[in-house]
Amino acid sequence: MNGHKRKCDKCDRPATVHLTEIIDGQKLEKHLCEVCATQEGLTLQPTMGINQMLEEFISHTQQAKQLGELVCDHCGMSFLEFRQGGLLGCPHDYEAFATALVPLLQRAHEGAGEHVGKVPTHAGGDEQRQTQLLRLRTALKDAVVNELYEQAARLRDEIHKLETS
Repeated sequence: MNGHKRKCDKCDRPATVHLTEIIDGQKLEKHLCEVCATQEGLTLQPTMGINQMLEEFISHTQQAKQLGELVCDHCGMSFLEFRQGGLLGCPHDYEAFATALVPLLQRAHEGAGEHVGKVPTHAGGDEQRQTQLLRLRTALKDAVVNELYEQAARLRDEIHKLETS
């Protein structure tokens, strides 16, 4: 842009929100100021005050400390050792680290708190399609939560393609 700042597509204010979408192979760019982006529902106004953010930070820090103190009575492995190595020491670790493992299992198994397996390669196309849709929807939800909007748009398009085929 030759060193010039972009202007909002709707008004003359400086653009602070920049979106790029690929629709049917066409690259569409949108440049908006904060006001116009908010009017289009593209930005979120903070709903949490600084005190609440600090409380949540402290809470997460305390939870991390508590997880670090988890140790299996049978093999002596700590949860931190598991996190560093990625392997559990014995079958009893599942119970010793249950509070910390359930969220990890839910992420790995698309929301399920226990192992749900995989679709066999010989399964019919419909089962594989449904499993793929479930994975894509979970990934879409994660992308939106993490504000990865370009990735979310790609996932949305993949889902739409699978649903209409």
